[in-house]
Amino acid sequence: MTIALLRPLAEADLVARTHYYRREGGDALGERFFDAAVAALDAITRMPGAGSPRVGVVCDIPGLRVRRVVGLPCSWFYFVTTDQVDIVRLLADSQDLPSILADVTDDA
Repeated sequence: MTIALLRPLAEADLVARTHYYRREGGDALGERFFDAAVAALDAITRMPGAGSPRVGVVCDIPGLRVRRVVGLPCSWFYFVTTDQVDIVRLLADSQDLPSILADVTDDA
């Protein structure tokens, strides 16, 4: 299993999205979101290369991969290195991904 390191923005995204779902849909939805987000992280650490490179290609960010959170409209964005997975952000599908990801690099 590969080690996953969350950048501060990725960690803040997880907290903010969990609070959002809890506020909008109640405790059960907040818990369901958090559990699904953590399960997606676990899947990334087990098979980091399985994430789609499509957004990275479209946004011209070499090496950027994405893994959806099952059942919810958001995804983890990350880079795979030889010894770890660099988790960059957790973003909703409705966000302006090219603008948000414009300053993301795999060496930050």
